[in-house]
Amino acid sequence: MEEKEIIKQSENLLIPTYSRYPIVLRKGRGVRVWDINGKEYLDFLAGIAVNVLGHCPRKVVMAVQKQVQRLVHVSNLYYTEPQLALAKILIKNSFADRVFFCNSGTEANEGALKLARIYMKSKFSIDRYEFISTYNSFHGRTFGSLSVTGQEKYHHGFEPLLESVKFVPFNDVQAIKDAINDKTCAIILEPIQAEGGINLPERDYLKKVREICNSERILLILDEVQTGIGRTGKLFAYEHFGIEPDIMTLAKGLGGGIPIGAILTKEEIAKAFGPKTHASTFGGNPVACSSALATLDTVLEDGYLIDHCQRMSKYFMKKLNFLKDKYPEKIKEVRGLGLLIGVELTFDAIEIVKKCMEKGLLIGTAGDGSVLRFTPPLIIDKDDIDEAISILDKVFREA
Repeated sequence: MEEKEIIKQSENLLIPTYSRYPIVLRKGRGVRVWDINGKEYLDFLAGIAVNVLGHCPRKVVMAVQKQVQRLVHVSNLYYTEPQLALAKILIKNSFADRVFFCNSGTEANEGALKLARIYMKSKFSIDRYEFISTYNSFHGRTFGSLSVTGQEKYHHGFEPLLESVKFVPFNDVQAIKDAINDKTCAIILEPIQAEGGINLPERDYLKKVREICNSERILLILDEVQTGIGRTGKLFAYEHFGIEPDIMTLAKGLGGGIPIGAILTKEEIAKAFGPKTHASTFGGNPVACSSALATLDTVLEDGYLIDHCQRMSKYFMKKLNFLKDKYPEKIKEVRGLGLLIGVELTFDAIEIVKKCMEKGLLIGTAGDGSVLRFTPPLIIDKDDIDEAISILDKVFREA
């Protein structure tokens, strides 16, 4: 079937929740993908921070093939080896004692909200049910996670959402203090606001939030759906800031391309989730866990890939800042951590994204639409970055 026909039929048959670009992607290898016509693209979006090892990494493909031939699905009524192995590696390399597996980031955040609420009600008071979140945050599309997402554009048409949520500005410690009362259950934060515009925390912000949670006896939930699995130059972003959360959520990069999410927490908090309090039919599926195991094994192997991410981040940021100096009337700021990078423009970024795609570079947008988002695979090298910068330079010159 030809490209135009695939696009036409898709538009007629699929619920129109996406503004898709007019290309049909057919295959991928490493940091590159090819469309149905054979055109090659350098992928610096990586499935929106999902493909941390690039497309079709050999170790992940082999792990999935092997598991599919052995056992695909049995539900959580039974134990499976891949799920146990994945739990062990996550616990060994994090603050956590316990893990719950699900299928996506929004599910992980839904579960984290439920866990926080049931724990605080059982530990302190049935009135401890309110959440504090931040403006410009993004935590998912289901009702609970949408309710703690601090962007009205995602709320429109779905009100009323959960009423027990207070929003405060990101990086404003005093606003958090002012929002806390005797009903506060937990604070939910992204260590770096990704979809909200690649907004980084100010110095000691997360430390101060952690101190507030300790003194007020409320929980700190860190949404590391986009920042986790090496994306920021550490396995988890909280490691940069000298703190530990009470609950952490993961997804995106965890499965290396296969859908999986996870909630990580401490033993005492985990006990609040007993039988029948929470569940997921597909959560911790043997195939997804095998893919995640292969992904984590690769990311953690000798620490090479995480160190490589840090080196490539410095190189990429340096090159992007050269473009900023070259086009000061067009580029306002370059910011990010690891390979989660935003370039804020002085105008709407969507036309830059489209022009880059035409020239063979896939990138995205974030925030209010003026921020270019770069979330390339962690395996990129200097040649890939140079090629991306060359394309960006041409596009900005023509813009």
